[in-house]
Amino acid sequence: MNPVPYVLSDLRSGRGTAAVVTLLIALSVAIGIGVSAQELAVRRAANAAADPFDLIVGAPGSQTQLLLSSVYLQPSAIGLVPGSVLQELTERAEVASVSPLGFGDQYAGFPIVGVAPGFATRNDRERLAAGRVFAAIDEAVVGSRVRLDIGDEFTPVHGFLEGGIGSPHGEFTYRVVGRMAPRNSPWDAAILVAIESVWFIHGMGTGHAEDGSIFDHADAVPIGPPWTAVEVPGVPAIVVEPVTIRDAYVLRSELRNRPTTTAIFPAEVLFELYALLGDVSAILAAFSLATQLLVVIAVLVVVALTQRHKRSSLAVLRALGAPRGYVLLAVWLAVAVQVVAGVLLGVGLGQIVAWVLSRVASDQTGLSIVATVSVREWRRAGLLGAAALVLAVVPAVVSYRDQVADALRR
Repeated sequence: MNPVPYVLSDLRSGRGTAAVVTLLIALSVAIGIGVSAQELAVRRAANAAADPFDLIVGAPGSQTQLLLSSVYLQPSAIGLVPGSVLQELTERAEVASVSPLGFGDQYAGFPIVGVAPGFATRNDRERLAAGRVFAAIDEAVVGSRVRLDIGDEFTPVHGFLEGGIGSPHGEFTYRVVGRMAPRNSPWDAAILVAIESVWFIHGMGTGHAEDGSIFDHADAVPIGPPWTAVEVPGVPAIVVEPVTIRDAYVLRSELRNRPTTTAIFPAEVLFELYALLGDVSAILAAFSLATQLLVVIAVLVVVALTQRHKRSSLAVLRALGAPRGYVLLAVWLAVAVQVVAGVLLGVGLGQIVAWVLSRVASDQTGLSIVATVSVREWRRAGLLGAAALVLAVVPAVVSYRDQVADALRR
């Protein structure tokens, strides 16, 4: 006997329950897929944001914190690299370019970062979208997401207090002269200025007065390397572009062995961080799968209870000569159709969930996070669907074991 007519009739008569069962399974699958896809997307975006940074020099301490501060612009209190190290690196034959990073100020929540002029266009992927690079300490280049236009003026604010409110730096103002092309990183929300301006407005030396004096007027301050002052102010980090890969390893090894500095390859620190979080990720994935399985079990329990209300119709089929195997197959197929439909719908919804999570995460981190459903997510959805199909045997067996006479009396 062909069980398909019974399956279609069963789904039509209980279409409300079937729709709820399918939707619950779909939501369970979608949430698991969205979270799993998001994890991979965040890793790809983090790697892409760190890619332009070859070598970062900082003060001894947490390498992870140095990475977060210099690459992802997360505000934190980190030590300063002596200015003498900055002077030395500008003169090393192994170094193609060098730029200090100076943090601490902001405007309307956008971090202001002091850098060398060449940092804004240090490779072919980081050209300006409009305008020019700053040429004086009162000029600025803004990221693609900064809400300022070329020609606008603004006053820097010290610190990152709640709401983006801090202490204004007197009457010092910057004028926007350029805008960076999108970098798909937190630097899209940054404002780049000359490192000398950061030193100047904080009452420090500017790195250029060899007699140690401080310039009285901003217009008189030169910018960019070399910094020739007797005492150059310290900086939170220095971004170094080595000439060759061999030079990169030589510099890292040498700077790591000094008592006043450390040096990191961002990709290497990220790899160590991912390895550290790997076990946690596996545990969370296991918990996610277990939670989804519990949802499926709960749904199938509901299905089993609803099947008990259909015992009379199944008993009539048995009385008309349908074997028990037919009942077992018909009931299992009815549940299996709902499970498969739920899993397939869940994969589609999972892509939507991943997209929504990506938008939220991108807004929060500044990274360009694009999550897609990969083979891994399909595999997990298939595993959950297979487990659900196995569990679907339970309501089928319940119907299979019913006695015809007992069922007809109910």
